[in-house]
Amino acid sequence: MDSSPFDRTNQAGNLANSAGDSASNSAAANTVESVSGNASNTISENLSGKVSESVASSTRDSLPQTQYPIPPKHGLSLLLKSGRKNSKKNNPENNKECNKESSQGDSPSVLSDNSPSLVIPQDEQALAAMAKRPSTIAETGLSEQLLLQLLIKHMLVEHVVSVRLLVEKMALSGGIIQNLLDHAKTINWLENRQSSKSGQMRYALSELGATEAEKAFNQGGYLGIAPVPLSQYSDICLKQTSRNTIIVKELLQQRFSNLMFSAELMATIGPALNSTKPILIYGAPGVGKSYLCRHLNLLFGDDVLIPAAIEVNNIIIQLYDPQLHILSTKGVKQHNDAATLVSLTQGYDPRWHLCQRPLLVTGGELTADMLEVNFDATNHTYKAPLQLKANNGILLLDDLGRQKISPIALFNRWIIPLEERRDFLSLPNGLHFEIPFELILLFSTNLAPQDLVDEAFLRRLGYKIKFEALSVELYKKLWFKTCADYQLTCENDIFNYLVEQRHYVDQKDFLPCLPRDLLSIVCDQIKFNQLAPVVTQALICFAWQHYFVHSSDNSTPDKPNHHNESNKLRSE
Repeated sequence: MDSSPFDRTNQAGNLANSAGDSASNSAAANTVESVSGNASNTISENLSGKVSESVASSTRDSLPQTQYPIPPKHGLSLLLKSGRKNSKKNNPENNKECNKESSQGDSPSVLSDNSPSLVIPQDEQALAAMAKRPSTIAETGLSEQLLLQLLIKHMLVEHVVSVRLLVEKMALSGGIIQNLLDHAKTINWLENRQSSKSGQMRYALSELGATEAEKAFNQGGYLGIAPVPLSQYSDICLKQTSRNTIIVKELLQQRFSNLMFSAELMATIGPALNSTKPILIYGAPGVGKSYLCRHLNLLFGDDVLIPAAIEVNNIIIQLYDPQLHILSTKGVKQHNDAATLVSLTQGYDPRWHLCQRPLLVTGGELTADMLEVNFDATNHTYKAPLQLKANNGILLLDDLGRQKISPIALFNRWIIPLEERRDFLSLPNGLHFEIPFELILLFSTNLAPQDLVDEAFLRRLGYKIKFEALSVELYKKLWFKTCADYQLTCENDIFNYLVEQRHYVDQKDFLPCLPRDLLSIVCDQIKFNQLAPVVTQALICFAWQHYFVHSSDNSTPDKPNHHNESNKLRSE
């Protein structure tokens, strides 16, 4: 039992089960044929409200992978208990009420909103050519052993499965799934179960198969859709790089028309984005550095394919992060064709998610470990580093100089990626591999750049862009725009009072953050005192007094001092 079933043939088991195998293979072939060949009948059944039990269960379990916590000893038993509950719900004989509710629900062929199969881009043919759907195990680029291990892990959790359910769980075609099931049966990993009411063959793990599934969980806890090989990921990542988009002046003005930045700054940002080198943005706090960086994705306006996971030497690294990667909303279309769900012969490879270009922002929490492949010893899963998740997008390192890792150590880590557009990662087993470094890298800091690193490192950054305070004209435009956003009314005289009696007297720059922050305090006062939504001089004084920190101990809220030289607050 210690030897792997991949390396032995159970002659006695094959002879004993030969008759059952031939019958089940025939039934399985009929199942695939009935699903793919009679799609129109299935659709008509869905429209008339006759929903099959197995597809209804697949609606509840959509394609995006769920990371299951699997501690070395006790986590697997909890996961199996959860699977038994789901299995009972999916069994019409054991739960007739659940089956009745399923028949009254929506069409079972509709996947969840997070499913990559739901997203159909306007230029689907181009995506289908770039990420072609595999029709055989060889075309997946993965080993049959890895796919079998992933399959039996799904079966261990679900207990009883059909071809359709495994198609949804692994995002592979029905033909590939059936081939894997046939192979698993020849090595005595599977048992046939009673067919569903819709005529679909159902399968469960044998005792030997359950043992192998537990071994597979101990080796790797990933449980989701099938990964893509590293070579395929690298090819597609290079094809959809943002460097192919040329930023021109008209595009910049159009996309940033609602952002209040000077024309001189915009004239510098545009050429910097066309450069292949990273960008350092510096300036005083509140001048809009982070705000601008968070809107740079507006310039591209396109979507990219991001895989759920990648495979490196039979090790699966989880890449797709639902908290970071936002699924595309362009051309969203739901597939009601049951044959499409099983055969997967149309569109692009569903192992990929169509997402907006990622924007990853990290600040003082950044550590050196976050830049390497992370292994979760509890769940036995591998997670991608930050730069891998941000590929084909933007990576912003905010508050440079305040991380636990020093700026010099950070730059040393990325010298080769910055120059050669490729990065080298390693796994805990010592394996080293190369990934593309196709992203826009931005550094933002409130500190003086020369205090962070020496001139040699600054030369590698290419563009160093200083952000400064707004002019009074832009500040006024931003003030009244923010008033409109807060549904407040403000007269020109009140704004003039703000500028002349507050900014000039207290020597405060026209920072882009001030309209939002001051008017937020004004709104709080209006709500508390049940006032009309009108900005008054008294409200401006209250907001100003409680926004800035007093520097004198002699000042009181009722009567602040009047020393202009010391930047004190004034009272009326």
